[in-house]
Amino acid sequence: MGVLEPIARLAAQFSRLPGIGSKTALRLAYFIVDQPETEVKALSGAIIEAKESVHYCARCGNYTVNDICDICENPKRNCETICVVCDPKDIFALERAQDYYGKYHVLHGVISPMDGVGPDDISIAPLLKRIPEEGVKEVILATNPDIEGEATASYISKLIKPLGIRVTRIAHGVPIGGNLEYIDEVTLSKALEGRREM
Repeated sequence: MGVLEPIARLAAQFSRLPGIGSKTALRLAYFIVDQPETEVKALSGAIIEAKESVHYCARCGNYTVNDICDICENPKRNCETICVVCDPKDIFALERAQDYYGKYHVLHGVISPMDGVGPDDISIAPLLKRIPEEGVKEVILATNPDIEGEATASYISKLIKPLGIRVTRIAHGVPIGGNLEYIDEVTLSKALEGRREM
């Protein structure tokens, strides 16, 4: 006897999630089917609510439920420093280190000609607009230390340096090929401390 069609469809949806293989997806599907209906409705409601209420900050591109995120609205954050990251999840990773008190800017991707992603396809123009508007004196490039992340950092650095703004790159305490969201707090803290001029 094979897997029932509704369970197979549910498992197929779970297997689309990152890090979920077919066996784990099937285990999750069976788990959901075994749960009380109230628990399942609470889970599905939470998924729908998150999807409907969370969007990008109009200023930096971070996740928020308001027009402007809490970090951008926080008057205690250093407005003269912007840390540029690829993805909103990278902000969460850097905030865990508790060593950075400036603002952020999310690119929502990296330059990747092989994937057809150019500079105009990510959020570089809004970053360049923010620099004079917010009186920024330093831009920290915290893209992932892989080929695309390095190319993106180099491209942005070449655009910003002529403006007379200090441009730094996080140190490579972060392993090559690693993603910021999976790096521990100590490594991220050291990477921020050891950032260098570009």
